[in-house]
Amino acid sequence: MYTIREGKKEDLPRIFELVEELAIYEKAPEQVTNTIAMMEKDGFGQNPVFGFFVLIKDSSQEIIGTAIYYYRYSTWKGKRLYLEDYIVTEKERGKGAGKLLFERVMKKSIEENCTGMMWQVLDWNDPAINFYKKYDAEIEGGWYNCHLQSEEIKERLGK
Repeated sequence: MYTIREGKKEDLPRIFELVEELAIYEKAPEQVTNTIAMMEKDGFGQNPVFGFFVLIKDSSQEIIGTAIYYYRYSTWKGKRLYLEDYIVTEKERGKGAGKLLFERVMKKSIEENCTGMMWQVLDWNDPAINFYKKYDAEIEGGWYNCHLQSEEIKERLGK
């Protein structure tokens, strides 16, 4: 019913559509400043910084999901796989495809000798939280996400 494979450069336009769909679902479409060109450079350039899987519906050969990941290093835990975005298009949710994709990412973390994997979920996203709880995922509280945009960094550094 579904095929999962490593992502290819030619998949990026569809992957970007899924990213935009996720941003709308998360009520933040204006926050997407990435581009397909940036994803091509960052995923397939000299020093790739992310990888991804695509989830294909066999009957239509349509890409209906993606899992975008990279590696991070924890001084406490060692090498970790970080699941940046995990997306299944809305009309395909609840049919088991997402489970297959998530488990493929779990397998990748073991194949790459990671000490585990990490990701974030919005506190209001009950369907996702309930999905992750089925895996006995530890959902931490007490941590705040922090970030600075490049423009803010330049401004604060006086450049």
